[in-house]
Amino acid sequence: MTEPHILRLEPALAALNAAAEETRLRLLALLSQSELTVSEVVAILGQSQPRVSRHLKLLVEAGLVERRREGAWAFFRLAPGGAAGALARDLSAWLDPRDPVLGEDRARLADVRQARAENAARYFAAHAAEWDDIRSLHAPEALVEAAMRDAVGDAPLRCVLDLGAGAGRMLELFAPLAERAIGVDLSTAMLAVARGRMEETGLRNIELRQGDIYALPVERNSVDLAIMHQVLHYLDDPARALREAARVLAPGGRLLVVDFAPHQEEALRDKHAHRRLGFSKDEIAGLIAQAGLDTVLHRELAPDAREGAKLTVSLWLARDPRVIADKIPASSYEIV
Repeated sequence: MTEPHILRLEPALAALNAAAEETRLRLLALLSQSELTVSEVVAILGQSQPRVSRHLKLLVEAGLVERRREGAWAFFRLAPGGAAGALARDLSAWLDPRDPVLGEDRARLADVRQARAENAARYFAAHAAEWDDIRSLHAPEALVEAAMRDAVGDAPLRCVLDLGAGAGRMLELFAPLAERAIGVDLSTAMLAVARGRMEETGLRNIELRQGDIYALPVERNSVDLAIMHQVLHYLDDPARALREAARVLAPGGRLLVVDFAPHQEEALRDKHAHRRLGFSKDEIAGLIAQAGLDTVLHRELAPDAREGAKLTVSLWLARDPRVIADKIPASSYEIV
């Protein structure tokens, strides 16, 4: 079997030939810093769309770059794995950052990133009122996030997956613990917001993918921690989503589910498209068991004393039973 970072002669020559051109080498340098669309590359390099597309096609065919479809858009980045991907990363690292051409490319890339961040800020401003309506009904978000961090602990992780990533807050919270973080969402609009938010945070280990929560674009047995934060109440089939989350967990991997306990706020159906008015402790624990996982922690965060706060937030932590891993800290939690 070929070693993962060893190239045979023919693919090695193909990869080196693809990289041995000025524009394509500049593309490798850019894509080592951020995934980009064709239109963004056109703006940065000042070249025509057909020419840019041709260069990207050659890099993809050589295995140096990966193309990922997201709705009507296609995003490009350095290949994350394989020998050709490792070669692409090495070539990018060898380039002198003081080179004036590469410096100008980086400056225009900074403009692209700033535009993403500004688009995200406009989206948040436009939707702030409706999100504030929901937040006012339950415990402060800071307390919920603290409970999630406490449940997960601070041990390093190889891969974190956020299912229904939305605007990317969970990625912002948990990506610093991981070598790699993946956010999946069906909405290209929300992924654009998340992409802008990630530019503001400066996190560079995050990959955003468009995909169906019932058929995740993620490899089986590859995820150490999967997160479903306030997602299940939007779904027609929560059980199916939990089974799919379990599929991608590595042996001993964990699934963190956060949602509302049962409630009677019918307005959330009408104004915010909630399909389910919360879930009981036993209901989610049962669905987790059906997915082949073991529930190891459960906690409820009651609404505080603010006027109008009515919703209890529930947290479940489940584990893939194929490996007996280190014990999770359980202080202040109900062990089930």
